[in-house]
Amino acid sequence: MKKFKRIFVIVMDSVGIGNAKDAEKFGQVGGVSDKGANTWKHISENFENGLKLPTLESLGLGELCDIKGVKVVNNHPNSYVTRLNESSNGKDTMTGHWEMMGILTTKPFKTFTDTGFPNDLIDALEKETGHKVIGNKAASGTEILRELGEEQIKTNSLIVYTSSDSVLQICGHEKYLGLDELYRCCEIARKLCMKPEWFVGRVIARPYIGETADTFKRTSNRHDYAVSPSGITAMNILKDNGYDVSCVGKINDIFNGSGVSETVHTSSNSDGMAKTLAIAKGDEFKEGLCFVNLVEFDSEYGHRRNPIGYGKAIETFDAEFKDLINVLKEDDLVMVTADHGNDPTWAGTDHTREQVPLICFSKSYKNGKLLKDRNSFADIGATILDNFNLKKANTMIGEVISDIIND
Repeated sequence: MKKFKRIFVIVMDSVGIGNAKDAEKFGQVGGVSDKGANTWKHISENFENGLKLPTLESLGLGELCDIKGVKVVNNHPNSYVTRLNESSNGKDTMTGHWEMMGILTTKPFKTFTDTGFPNDLIDALEKETGHKVIGNKAASGTEILRELGEEQIKTNSLIVYTSSDSVLQICGHEKYLGLDELYRCCEIARKLCMKPEWFVGRVIARPYIGETADTFKRTSNRHDYAVSPSGITAMNILKDNGYDVSCVGKINDIFNGSGVSETVHTSSNSDGMAKTLAIAKGDEFKEGLCFVNLVEFDSEYGHRRNPIGYGKAIETFDAEFKDLINVLKEDDLVMVTADHGNDPTWAGTDHTREQVPLICFSKSYKNGKLLKDRNSFADIGATILDNFNLKKANTMIGEVISDIIND
């Protein structure tokens, strides 16, 4: 028998919780190791009185890490909490999300942070799109807009840039270049970047509006062109067996539509939570998985090294999360986690290799407690499949967290 009819997995993108066993093997541009990075802890230390998170505190967050302002609550019968280590070789969005659903990535995605993209790739992109390329370096999306946005409009060119992720981003003005043309150029870039020597995990369309460097602003019409998962995922198995796989935010892009039955676009963290709340309150999502990504923690605050903004966003989420759990049914389960770290106090602007929290709440739980650390993000997908009496594929990793299913 299925214990839970509906399972909600909410990814607080990049909200790692430190202590990764192999953090010293990963680092930032310039050689600084990720050992010692801790997104939750270091954000909280930037607030005089720490973070105010009454909802997450009551569910046992304080047992996972020393977070300033968050008390340790040992008695939380409606929630289980633990920390997950990443098994895959990487610390990026796709690697983390894919692992949650059962995929082990052994070869990290290629990055072009230090050098920009090769001239041969840029030449091919210019030839096939008919537009000159400007930029071609690692940069913040807002900074490169300020630097090159006016030139892009004037020359009808494409701003191409990357980051510490395996990503090629193309920026163009919604009015002057046009969304359709920007998307067309990104589709060309995606095809080019399937070649092994230029392979990246995602090509991202980054449209913007405004008339001057001081007024440019990116819009919510971002679109990701990702590669498909390298194997079968828990989402595929759920969908193939007739269960809903409803995705909120960029989940559909991360999995290139594989295993997705429906998707909802979001413009912000709060929009994502509002749409998740609507799904929880509605009648259309009856049985299966609702998979949610809240990207602003990472894109707006982590990469921009803004611990104050990051902390305030977490506090906002805490209030919105309370609204969600208040409407959940007895046979609903919600799992809150992250896909990697992005300590905004750390050197560089890259993600940080960290463990991630896993907070599982159900109104039906009676014996919630702190569980020992787990060895893989994939335990999430394995546990979801077990709940629905389904078996993972032979290629998949992950072990069932039995307490979560058996309480």
